[in-house]
Amino acid sequence: MKIVVLDGYTENPGDLSWDALGNLGELTVYDRTPADLIVERIGDAEIVYTNKTPLTKATLDSCPQIRFIGVLATGYNVVDVQAAKAKGIPVANIPIYGTAAVAQMAIALLL
Repeated sequence: MKIVVLDGYTENPGDLSWDALGNLGELTVYDRTPADLIVERIGDAEIVYTNKTPLTKATLDSCPQIRFIGVLATGYNVVDVQAAKAKGIPVANIPIYGTAAVAQMAIALLL
């Protein structure tokens, strides 16, 4: 199974290992992906991860082999979710992160 991360720098600027994800398949991580290279970089990958790189209906139409899209952020705004749904492609995001740390920082600032 081929896995591609289109904008790995936003999630991991070099201080983390991608090995756990790489153990699941053939992993390719790009730091950033400009719009004109999105389809080319997805290639024949079945799993696509993005943070800020948009996945439009046109992109999904050009990459019919995609079986899963992971958004490495809390929102879905970078993916045409309706187009993905119409194609039967599940889209997942990170629903919450940093909640405890933000609350702790807010309380610390109040003190």
